[in-house]
Amino acid sequence: MSRKQDSEKQMYGAAHTAREEDINRKLDELIKLLSEIDLDSRKIEEYRKKINAAFDNNNLNAYSAMDNQALTRDEMLNNLAVLLEEKPVNSRISRDYVKKHRAKNVVMGLLGMVMVTLGFAMIIMPAPPYFEMFTIFYFNNDDGVTLMDLIALAIVLTGVYLIINSFVKHKRER
Repeated sequence: MSRKQDSEKQMYGAAHTAREEDINRKLDELIKLLSEIDLDSRKIEEYRKKINAAFDNNNLNAYSAMDNQALTRDEMLNNLAVLLEEKPVNSRISRDYVKKHRAKNVVMGLLGMVMVTLGFAMIIMPAPPYFEMFTIFYFNNDDGVTLMDLIALAIVLTGVYLIINSFVKHKRER
């Protein structure tokens, strides 16, 4: 027995390797059957879709089994090791994941900058008296902090929060 087969038996058990042998035998039978019959492009595409759907469902079921809350941390770690051994994550999948989330963080950062600019513009630019609403605190008879200034400050703080949150997520994903 080779070293790989020995380690597989040790890791997965004899039942797993027997199941692998059954799957390989059935795949060989399928290949033999497909080579003996005439196939048109429509049938080939139909068979391909069925096989891909079976593999997709198998992958989803394997990952959803990791969500069992009744397992202890050791069991979850062992399951994760087996899962990663059976279904490795390739660099293309991880690169697509990082690109998607990086783009989302950039958009959130830009949105935060727009909100900060809008908030400061609302504070600095003069507004008509009917738009100023209520004055909360008077500095003198002609000037004070209005309700619109407080709303603008809330917009600025929301923008700062979005910017900081996008940078923190960007650092975490690296």
